Amino acid sequence: MDKVALITGGARRLGAAIATQLHAEGYRVAIHCQHSVTEAGALAARLNALRTDSAVTFPADLRDDAAPSPLVAAVAMHWGRLDALINNAAVYQPAALATASIEDWSQTMDVNLRAPFLLAQAAAPLLAAGEGGIVNVTDIYAERPKAGFVIYCSAKAGLVGLTRALARELAPAVRVNGVAPGAILWPEAASAEARQALLERTPLGRCGDPADIAQAVSYLLRARFVTGQIIAVDGGRSLND
Repeated sequence: MDKVALITGGARRLGAAIATQLHAEGYRVAIHCQHSVTEAGALAARLNALRTDSAVTFPADLRDDAAPSPLVAAVAMHWGRLDALINNAAVYQPAALATASIEDWSQTMDVNLRAPFLLAQAAAPLLAAGEGGIVNVTDIYAERPKAGFVIYCSAKAGLVGLTRALARELAPAVRVNGVAPGAILWPEAASAEARQALLERTPLGRCGDPADIAQAVSYLLRARFVTGQIIAVDGGRSLND
């Protein structure tokens, strides 16, 4: 049977690119979504038109600590296996130390750090059965924090630490790695001046593409002797920041 990948936040943007890439490589893809149900359904329909019963949507609110285990169980029940877990879902919102609330903290940490931990915990036995892998989508801001995003940067730094800890914990049966995007898709609020300034700090001088992240994820799932690594896909920007 084809391998199965669960992609959280898989309905749009980076998640949709990852789902599409893995599907093209022969995976059956479980597309997790929360609010983007319509987009997830459209993506699944498009992929199923290419290959029958190769894509299914699984709505779940990852802010709920009771959601990850049933999500993994539902994927396993549908296809009988799980070979790859891609923790892509994230909350990206500004929060400065002086004004951040407990709700800001909880909302960001629950999705960006707690959910990947709980998903890995639930998925580990299934992944180990097939010597599968986990890829966490981190951020270059995990190691080079952005002012005004103290909670987001802390959560992503925690995800980097979780990636490395899980790589030790789950070896040798399961490999765990991360991809740290740079400028791939602009935030809607980013001004032209901010975009230009960022590109000037990027040696390749341009914005990346979601396919760049998807290809890095694909590589890490195939790289049988790589674990505990974070690959920066940022056009060289981390050389300067």
